[in-house]
Amino acid sequence: MAGHRVIPIAAAAALPLRERKRQGPKGRQPSDQALAEVRQLLGDASRQSDLLIEHLHKLQDHFGHLSAAHLSALAQEMRLAQSEVYEVASFYHHFDIVKEGEEAPQALTVRVCDGLSCELAGAQQLLQKLPAILGREVRVIAAPCIGRCEQAPAAVVGQNPVPCATTQKVAECVKEGATRHEPEGYTGLSQYRAAGGYKTLQQCLAGERDVEAVIKVMEASGLRGLGGAGFPAGRKWRIVRNEPAPRLMAVNIDEGEPGTFKDRVYLERDPHRFLEGMLIAAWAVGIAKIFIYLRDEYHGCRSLLEQELARLKADPLGKQLPEIELRRGAGAYICGEESAMIESIEGKRGMPRLRPPYVAQVGLFGRPTLEHNFETLYWVRDLLERGPEWFASQGANGRKGLRSFSVSGRVRNPGVKVAPAGVTIQELIDEYCGGMADGHKFYAYLPGGASGGILPAGMNDIPLDFDTLQPYGCFIGSAAVVVLSDKDSAMGAARNLMRFFRDESCGQCTPCRAGTAKAHALIQSPKWDVPLLAELSQVMRDASICGLGQAAPNPVDCVVKYFPHELG
Repeated sequence: MAGHRVIPIAAAAALPLRERKRQGPKGRQPSDQALAEVRQLLGDASRQSDLLIEHLHKLQDHFGHLSAAHLSALAQEMRLAQSEVYEVASFYHHFDIVKEGEEAPQALTVRVCDGLSCELAGAQQLLQKLPAILGREVRVIAAPCIGRCEQAPAAVVGQNPVPCATTQKVAECVKEGATRHEPEGYTGLSQYRAAGGYKTLQQCLAGERDVEAVIKVMEASGLRGLGGAGFPAGRKWRIVRNEPAPRLMAVNIDEGEPGTFKDRVYLERDPHRFLEGMLIAAWAVGIAKIFIYLRDEYHGCRSLLEQELARLKADPLGKQLPEIELRRGAGAYICGEESAMIESIEGKRGMPRLRPPYVAQVGLFGRPTLEHNFETLYWVRDLLERGPEWFASQGANGRKGLRSFSVSGRVRNPGVKVAPAGVTIQELIDEYCGGMADGHKFYAYLPGGASGGILPAGMNDIPLDFDTLQPYGCFIGSAAVVVLSDKDSAMGAARNLMRFFRDESCGQCTPCRAGTAKAHALIQSPKWDVPLLAELSQVMRDASICGLGQAAPNPVDCVVKYFPHELG
């Protein structure tokens, strides 16, 4: 054509980049409307990449889902590749992505926990009945453990928890609409200060307490990480303190282990005791900034923490404290693993890191990081005020310290039970839980949540503590105890737990991704292929990257070892 330069396709490919012309920008382009909506919702908040999950929550909360148009606009606004935004949004359970041509989900979602404790209490019957009762305008879905096992069966209507849920209770909550229920009756800042709170922290900040002396108290107490790993807390403080500054801190309140709810209970009652312990640890280690990672299911706790952190910041004491940032999980059990949590805080998929380097050396944003569980920090004030001997003298059966046991299942009085480390399951049931529930006979128990294994009632004299259960193929973890009765089966429990592991595997490594799915499929059969399950278990233990895949076979292995009569 006259006036136009015609270039053959093959020749065009060889042209220098400056001569190539694209008809339009590459990839999906956001509409002006979507871009305006995203900008209005984000306001003047920073667009830094580690806030991606926080901004996804804003979109999800406001629109009830994540549309393709809004994801595209968010990517442009944060200067991220659309693939980065999509891979993060699609990783977490609590984000509902709606593709072009698909219908958005209902405005209100009811999540019914189908974890083991809730399944024992009738969760499946709730899931069957609720859709017909609530109608098509409400979405009813099964959800993994939501951290309310003592209130089984538990449900969440929107962001409102429904303890001891019935169809009537859920329906009434749906009628209430968007009104969110907040924790009540907890110890706020003024009450905490009036009872002597923050005096120990002030002593530290004023130089009345020496860092070395404080760390020695922690070491002498024998306090170990109470999130499950059990690493000595004082030793961790010393290790991170010896790393180069700036040092950061990450606090794990993402207790997603089925059967665990102790952190939530303590947070709802006495948040400042935890905050003071956290700030003492930050002072001792020389922390520049603190990130608190709270699981998304704890909506009321998030409001509580936001309010109390604001009060603390406005207090004269707040001027001496490091910056504290509250980050919101998005429904991923794997983020309870410390390096996966750090990946999530950085705005990425919660995939565990290969180690070394360890988090203490290269953690958040590449800096040395002190990572702690909520309950570990909750005990710090008591240890410093009462002395290490007080804590160490509390144990039973030759063990040292106190443990907070989350007890659920077939007991008369489930809940958080503070008991001596080394207490036996029989003592825990009889002396702390009021015995078994009416009409139930003790049959079996999980000493350490979903991944801690299953033991028969005949093995009721084992001290429950770190290092005492490993000889039996179990461990205590976060001390989540689920009690089964003669109306339950260990095989049924194992099926429930393996379904959970299959759904919660991050998918990064094949042994866990494929192994949990294969194990779940194999144990659906009435007669188990024991040799094949044993081989699969060994591969998962040897080759999985993190503790999820390594511990997932525990329930199945325990059924084979301790409940052969159920296998036929």
